[in-house]
Amino acid sequence: MQPLHADDPRTIGPYRLLRRLGSGGMGRVYLGRSAGGRTVAVKVVHPHFAADERFRARFRLEVDSARRVGGDWTAPVLDAGPDAPVPWVATGYVAGPALSRAVTDAGPLPEHTVRTLGAGLAEALAAVHGLGLVHRDVQPSNVLLTVDGPRLIDFGIARA
Repeated sequence: MQPLHADDPRTIGPYRLLRRLGSGGMGRVYLGRSAGGRTVAVKVVHPHFAADERFRARFRLEVDSARRVGGDWTAPVLDAGPDAPVPWVATGYVAGPALSRAVTDAGPLPEHTVRTLGAGLAEALAAVHGLGLVHRDVQPSNVLLTVDGPRLIDFGIARA
């Protein structure tokens, strides 16, 4: 987590942004808080994508699809602004390192941890596939490790 930079927004939709969680090809992810105190992860799309109507249509579809995905092994979509000047989506905040960071920092995971990780990811993917969807970006940086199991995040979803 990093502090907000001078050029970062301070609010997105109804959420006050607190810190930077990361960034990727599609946008930046911030730690935010609702007026009621709920902690969320807010992904804000890079502004150059906002002008592309095909991108916006795909983003709307992906948000709608991700809202349908539930289960114990994902971060739920709570809110979104797909038609905002700069599109965004808010999910439940998951406290825990990415699998990629954990392996980089500590080396290979113990066998029992890998078994638990595999079982949780299998359940997450079964829930996604049960809806006729495909998570197009399963990779270690999109798997968060929590005390009660893995969470699959950052759905770049397409219909199966």
